[in-house]
Amino acid sequence: MSQNHQHNTDGNDKEVLRKKGLKLAWFIVGWDVVEGVVAVTAGIIAGSIALIGFGIDSAIEVFAALVVIWHLRHTSDTRYKTALKLIAASFFVLAAYVGYKSISDLVGQHQPDVSIVGIVLSIVATAVMVPVAIMQKRTGQALGNKVLIAQSNETWLSNYLSISLLVGLSLNALFGLWWADPVIALLIAAVAAKEGWEAWEEANE
Repeated sequence: MSQNHQHNTDGNDKEVLRKKGLKLAWFIVGWDVVEGVVAVTAGIIAGSIALIGFGIDSAIEVFAALVVIWHLRHTSDTRYKTALKLIAASFFVLAAYVGYKSISDLVGQHQPDVSIVGIVLSIVATAVMVPVAIMQKRTGQALGNKVLIAQSNETWLSNYLSISLLVGLSLNALFGLWWADPVIALLIAAVAAKEGWEAWEEANE
């Protein structure tokens, strides 16, 4: 195989991967808009801070996906660093919000309401978004694109939030362990802060 043919093949492969990354990002935007509206509406109706928090996380996910779309449409060094910093900032916002909410729930001994909509939403969200996160990470790694990899890590955090919401609601419903949800959420906040710091450092390399 000639070098020119090899170069063209590599270029075509990268273009296919770039388009796949864009499709995944657009899917996340659409999914999280619907998920966020359902979560916030159900949270307001049930008086559940946990569900409202989940809806806010969906809004942060939409922002991160839009950053990826902006970056993948015209990849450049300037956009690359800016996109990484914006993703890092969204991690910090998520960590700050979840951390604040968890501590306030623990101090105020706020018992999350048992919401059937919340339980169903968290199961469906996990089932849909785990494969998306896996595909995102593989695409980002194949492209060598740290922005896409960083956003896949944020999608994984959203999955952990879905699972923690389900675990928290279930433990509270079955055993009255109201503190399970905020404790798990605190761990997620710590992971979000770590991921944000790593993305910020990569942007400054």
